[in-house]
Amino acid sequence: MIEQDVGDIVKNLDGLSFEDTTVLVTGGSGFLGSWICDVVHRQNGRVLCLDNFSSGRKENVEHLVNDDTFMLIRHDISNPYQPSEKIDVVFHLASRASPLEFDQFPIQIIKANSLGTLNALGIAKKHGARFLFTSTSEVYGDATVIPTPESYNGNVNTLGVRGCYDESKRVGEACCMAYLRQHKVDVRIARIFNTYGPRMRADGYYGRVVPRFIEQANNGRPITIFGSGEQTRSFCYVTDQVAALLKLAGRDGLTGEVINIGMPMEITILDLAGRIKKFLSSDSPFVFQPLPADDPKRRCPDIGKAGIMLDWEPRVALEEGLRRMIEAGQH
Repeated sequence: MIEQDVGDIVKNLDGLSFEDTTVLVTGGSGFLGSWICDVVHRQNGRVLCLDNFSSGRKENVEHLVNDDTFMLIRHDISNPYQPSEKIDVVFHLASRASPLEFDQFPIQIIKANSLGTLNALGIAKKHGARFLFTSTSEVYGDATVIPTPESYNGNVNTLGVRGCYDESKRVGEACCMAYLRQHKVDVRIARIFNTYGPRMRADGYYGRVVPRFIEQANNGRPITIFGSGEQTRSFCYVTDQVAALLKLAGRDGLTGEVINIGMPMEITILDLAGRIKKFLSSDSPFVFQPLPADDPKRRCPDIGKAGIMLDWEPRVALEEGLRRMIEAGQH
């Protein structure tokens, strides 16, 4: 299923190719990073995959390590790093991202998105490379405008448990714009909304809601729902997300652009749990736990800008994406 999905991404790039291009992917063994590595490798590009394996997994890129066009580098981008070969594009994805990690690893998260972003931007500056920063819908906080456009400045609690992620991503965006203004680095910023698919972790601190619900329902364990479950999210399948990221990084004329990437359809967490339970014919009961502090009530992107600038919109419906994820057996 993953092999087929990688092929679908290539087809959905509308002729954009990274052939004969050398890319550096920080967080390259993580969920989204490993998919970017796969696509660039499929297109005969050269990939430097940099990861400290704090949340990424080596098995996500194990199938690439014996190829001479792929290099796996164990390194924390919060510390300086300079590749020995010419880099054409830097994809900066390195950061813990699960809300369950925010109170466990706040300093590491802040470092990855501040120091790490500055170090990655320094590489782009030295090599004259394009730079893609994967920001997040979390920069909008508990948004008061739904669907949320890129022009919305956010409603974020700097002192809350989510602040380490929300605010460090906002700092990362500011760092990108500083390097554009002062050093003319070709930066592009993607604000990613909830994404799901094979390779997304369900375990421990890393557990995200879709793989966690699938794992719980599959094993007949209680499905844990925070709060009443009436809060909404919008879930974009990984192939759609990665196609948009690659378009944003690869297309000309997008310097300095900030673009929302996500599924413009809200669903309550309770509805999501019910659909997964029904899909798997599971008898797992729902168990409700206290809602974490500052958990956004609603989340849904305005993707009008992505449609215009990237000629992009999601193609994979939620039911189809869940089917692919479950069949891949990689949740």
